[in-house]
Amino acid sequence: MTDATIPTVRLGTGGPEVGVQGLGCMGMSFGYGPSDADASRAALERALELGVTLYDTADAYGAGENERFLSPFFKAHRDEVVIATKFALAIPPEDPTKRIIRNDAPYIREAVEASLRRLDVDVIDLYYMHRRDVNVPIEETVAVMAELVREGKVKQLGLSEVTAEELRAAHAVHPIAAVQSEWSLFSRDIEAHVVPAARDLGVTLVPYSPLGRGFLTGSFADAGKDLTAGDFRRQHPRFTGANATANVSLLAPVRELAAAHEVTPGQIALAWVHQRAAVHGLPVAPIPGTRKPSRVEENVAATAITLSDAELSLLEPIAEKVAGDRYADMTFTSAGRE
Repeated sequence: MTDATIPTVRLGTGGPEVGVQGLGCMGMSFGYGPSDADASRAALERALELGVTLYDTADAYGAGENERFLSPFFKAHRDEVVIATKFALAIPPEDPTKRIIRNDAPYIREAVEASLRRLDVDVIDLYYMHRRDVNVPIEETVAVMAELVREGKVKQLGLSEVTAEELRAAHAVHPIAAVQSEWSLFSRDIEAHVVPAARDLGVTLVPYSPLGRGFLTGSFADAGKDLTAGDFRRQHPRFTGANATANVSLLAPVRELAAAHEVTPGQIALAWVHQRAAVHGLPVAPIPGTRKPSRVEENVAATAITLSDAELSLLEPIAEKVAGDRYADMTFTSAGRE
């Protein structure tokens, strides 16, 4: 891996230029079991050296702990990084282990102020609605978010896990710079409606979990057996039991192409996501997560891999054969609303 920086892509029609690959920071303090703070800080620095400028977090990651962890790095590099964080997954006082979706105005205002304090910044570069509360019209939610832009607390607006119709309705209220949805060799639902809508509106797609939460890298075969008790992937239907066994078999063509290119399976999976930009004609900036500098280098190197049409055709059938839902509770996604 050289120190050549990666290409850039614009967020929306009026947003900033960012590295064509971002960094998902959730696992540095939440979700994936024990982490090494020093290694995570080194990963952040290495990513920036290689041209990664979009850093993704959320207030729900560790009940704000992820934002606090990232704050010193952001402050040290404030003019070099684009900070993306999210609101909407609230913690009910009666049960701190649960999350409820809230899109109402009082909560949004409370959430943005809390994120600004934890991040210790004056403005958030990209503020996402993390999940959609169907009981609140999306036009009302985005109107409140637009007020935050006018007040100078937020620069650009984003949405996560929305339908094409919701995206269009939101964009009519205020320009949406980015839509964050799961998009990988295992998860391609958004290609039917959301991707065309984003292309029409000039919205950048920010795929989360482009490596299938690590499953596409081959780093584990069954979450119930291979991962620690605190790892939330043990709760995902795709990664345990019979589903995991079936899904491991789908990785054969990924491994085949990795061997042919002399790269890792994860790099093939990421290269596939990056090539969605050309396939669908819209800007794409995936945010693979990692806590190790070596993995940052590996992921960034995938931006230079080009798969031929014949190679892409080998990967085409994978998604339709995947066993199991993305989450145990799919009500937290846009599935079923599209």
